[in-house]
Amino acid sequence: MKIAKQLVKFILIAGVLLTVLAACGANTKETMQDSTTGTVDNSKIMNKGTAAPSFSLSDLNGNEIQLADLKGQKVYVKYWASWCSICLAGLEDLNTLAGQNNNFHVITIVTPNYKGEKSKQDFTEWFPKQPYPNITVLFDEDGVWAKKFGLRGYPSSYYIGSDGILVKSSPGHASNDTIMETFKEIM
Repeated sequence: MKIAKQLVKFILIAGVLLTVLAACGANTKETMQDSTTGTVDNSKIMNKGTAAPSFSLSDLNGNEIQLADLKGQKVYVKYWASWCSICLAGLEDLNTLAGQNNNFHVITIVTPNYKGEKSKQDFTEWFPKQPYPNITVLFDEDGVWAKKFGLRGYPSSYYIGSDGILVKSSPGHASNDTIMETFKEIM
């Protein structure tokens, strides 16, 4: 009887482990799906990862920018906050990076009225007074897309390949050298 209970326990544990391993391997090129549209052109996937959230956000001037507009380009996305001292300390470097001719596009996103960020109106009045003309700032109001990206804290970096695959995410500050080195490994 004791051996039978141990065998049942072993089989249950093995089943759970196989289920977990199968789930971990589910994000292969054959099963990739965009979280918004539900489709990804599998023939064009070149990177390992998951489909990046296909955001559509407005900038400081009210212009709408969609990730789909940057199709075929690598994209560096930086989530940051105006109250975050680490974020503010990195804006000068980020402005330099955004002004360079790199093989990737630089976008920053703030989240008005979410996790302590200013309102959209207050941010729109504050940011243009800052000395960062190369930085594109998009508004993710109430953190709708931040939740889809899995944002845990500020600053956070997201590296998207030219195939629309979110290849890497990284919390904390990333130096320009680190960002450029990371994109050397991404197609």
